[in-house]
Amino acid sequence: MPEIERSDEEWRSSLTPEQYTVLRHGGTERAWTGQYVDEHADGTYHCAGCGAELFDAATKYESGSGWPSFWAAKDAESVELVQDVSHGMVRTEVRCARCGSHLGHLFPDGPAPTGERYCMNSLSLDLRRADD
Repeated sequence: MPEIERSDEEWRSSLTPEQYTVLRHGGTERAWTGQYVDEHADGTYHCAGCGAELFDAATKYESGSGWPSFWAAKDAESVELVQDVSHGMVRTEVRCARCGSHLGHLFPDGPAPTGERYCMNSLSLDLRRADD
């Protein structure tokens, strides 16, 4: 169970309509449209739903997929991995362990040292820059 539970109305009032669709209903933003696709600043990416730390900017890389990609989560316990069998395929969904929000998907085609690609929606993330 997520640590943070909110009513549907609370989620709707705290997120933009686009964020609500992605975080609470597993939507996906269009490729190459997210604000963090080409972001290269140092800092930490947090959940846009609850503020939990998810990814260190040092693990972000250019995957060519059109979404922000990371080769590791900040902490293994910060994300929850769930089998996703929607859209006629089997994938691994990535959710925020703290609030249960949909973040994106995990694929086994990333770079060393993990070989993993956390393919995230920019709408699900909030970058807190190191210089802020």
